[in-house]
Amino acid sequence: MDPIGRLRRKYFAPLCKHPPGTALQGPAVGQQQLVNNSWSTTPETPLAFGEWAEPDGARPSLIKECPSQSFQAWRLLRHLKSSMADGDDILLEPYLQSWDELLNFMESLGTMVSLFSHKVKEKVVLIRELSLKHSGKEAHGKRSPPEQLQTLFGLEKRAYRSVRSMVEAELREGVVDFSRRTDSGCRTLLRLHRSLLWLKLMLEGLAAGPDADGRFKTPGELSRDAYQVALAPHHPWLLRQAAELVFLALPDRQHFLQLVCVRSQAEATPTLRVIIHALTLLHAQTQRILSEHDMLHLP
Repeated sequence: MDPIGRLRRKYFAPLCKHPPGTALQGPAVGQQQLVNNSWSTTPETPLAFGEWAEPDGARPSLIKECPSQSFQAWRLLRHLKSSMADGDDILLEPYLQSWDELLNFMESLGTMVSLFSHKVKEKVVLIRELSLKHSGKEAHGKRSPPEQLQTLFGLEKRAYRSVRSMVEAELREGVVDFSRRTDSGCRTLLRLHRSLLWLKLMLEGLAAGPDADGRFKTPGELSRDAYQVALAPHHPWLLRQAAELVFLALPDRQHFLQLVCVRSQAEATPTLRVIIHALTLLHAQTQRILSEHDMLHLP
């Protein structure tokens, strides 16, 4: 069985078999890991965690409901789980719903983050529009409101049902260009994929402990470190300079803890590790599909 299959079998098959409250163990995992306050490539050692999801539609018992805020960690986990419910594929609708929730997270960090969130939202809308256009539901070439796009997106048998079906359909129809920029779903997905890595690495930093001097890095520092790995290599100089302003304007660590309804770092770490692991699985499977079709460097 391939590595992704082993991870899926280990963590998704027994979701409802562990007793509530099972503790998380071990460090956060991923292709990039925070070691001594710097990012390094590490083997994907599975993160052993207990019950992070309940039967479909229920809130994971580990994750608290956060009243009076748009971002809900339990809802993000539900969408992430749904997106990976089709073997070695990624279902696009729940994948984009995961991004809807991640956008709520980003927009909770202040107006400066709109430099990133606005671009992400455009890409989410574009893939939904491509899906509707392909299925003949886009009227007269006009853009539909985002809420209508989300409502109409979830048909079962379409070219844009999953990442694999989208990749195969766009390759078959000659939509993807490997030498110049096009507004294909594959290129758009690649940009979302890179942004997902940025968020995942930032959360890994938030879940990590202090340095040798007992100091925790600020969210701005963690976001900058993650950006240098995930996004900066693909951004022009001007955008990289603008990103520095975003990092300076990010709220303090306590604000991030409040977003997952905890009051201390000790409470936050188990919750963050659950989210990080789900993001790691999603990122790894998407990476694999794009790599199979040589799409990791689309212009």
